[in-house]
Amino acid sequence: MQKRDIKSMTLSELEQELAAAGEPRFRAKQIYEWMHGKQAESFSEMTNLPKALRECLSEQYEYTKVTVVEELTSAMDGTKKFLFGLSDGNVVESVWMRYQHGCSVCISSQVGCRMGCMFCASTLGGLVRNLTASEMLEQVYQIGRMTGERVSHVVVMGTGEPLDNYDALLRFLAIISDENGLNISQRNITVSTCGLVEQIRRLAGEKLQITLALSLHAPDQEKRERLMPVAGRYDIRDVVKACGDYFACTGRRITFEYALIGGVNDTPKDAQALAALVGGMNCHVNLIPVNPVKERSWVRSKPEVIAAFKNSLEKSGIPVTLRREMGKDINGACGQLRRSRMENSRHIPTVSAAGES
Repeated sequence: MQKRDIKSMTLSELEQELAAAGEPRFRAKQIYEWMHGKQAESFSEMTNLPKALRECLSEQYEYTKVTVVEELTSAMDGTKKFLFGLSDGNVVESVWMRYQHGCSVCISSQVGCRMGCMFCASTLGGLVRNLTASEMLEQVYQIGRMTGERVSHVVVMGTGEPLDNYDALLRFLAIISDENGLNISQRNITVSTCGLVEQIRRLAGEKLQITLALSLHAPDQEKRERLMPVAGRYDIRDVVKACGDYFACTGRRITFEYALIGGVNDTPKDAQALAALVGGMNCHVNLIPVNPVKERSWVRSKPEVIAAFKNSLEKSGIPVTLRREMGKDINGACGQLRRSRMENSRHIPTVSAAGES
């Protein structure tokens, strides 16, 4: 019998499971709080449960854990990058960052990625598989255990396209924000997407209070298609409109992520086109000097070009920030540490055209 993933179950689902097994309702809440509030590492730690029940749970359910394969700490700002091993031998990476407002964790939602963005190391090698909700949660829990500090903000912006793993993402969001678990406010959670229009509209209908961040990276359709193959499926105006609809449904301001690539999307004309594209929306633009990836020829924009681009947007009335670079000395960009690990071990998963291993 294949064991079921108990840590991916919502509290109501767990109550139904325990009721079907003849256990009292309160046992479900006890187990749930052990898993997601106290972040117990095994059923054996759940000492207020009868021993027979703990043994039964161990026999019937998988108890997801991730193991630390590598940990790097930035000498520049204290940022930590983790490479976590999964039960099937795959690895994913996560980042811990300390800010004045608290500690933030950036997690992965997939092993690899099939979106193919030309400036991103995460997509090299394609998609291997989706992560389960429990594997996403465990990245947060394990970092909390290792740093000894409470995680107050979560960003689903590591390896993978979160909206390409929609059902697991929703489970993760429900559990991470549950008052019986870590109880992280949805307003402190950001989900990034490269622009899957149907899924953005679907997410809007969930009426959650998370922040949606769109990886825009170009001011027009032609340049976006050059940088992001997914743009061939969705016109840039449709993507931006879907983001506007998300704001209309949720009241949550949209973030537009814009990686500045030298000589590609950083001209004064690009800045003007970007202002025209998103002007009038309740949004802000997050400018990101691109992290060079050795397999690509892109270079980051010069400091004076970045300053001029930011100034142009501000003059057009667009709220804009320049992302503070964290962990630059420890392969801080998405996918770089995992890629380096696979190359060193000569274990780069093969994938089919559809992205499945």
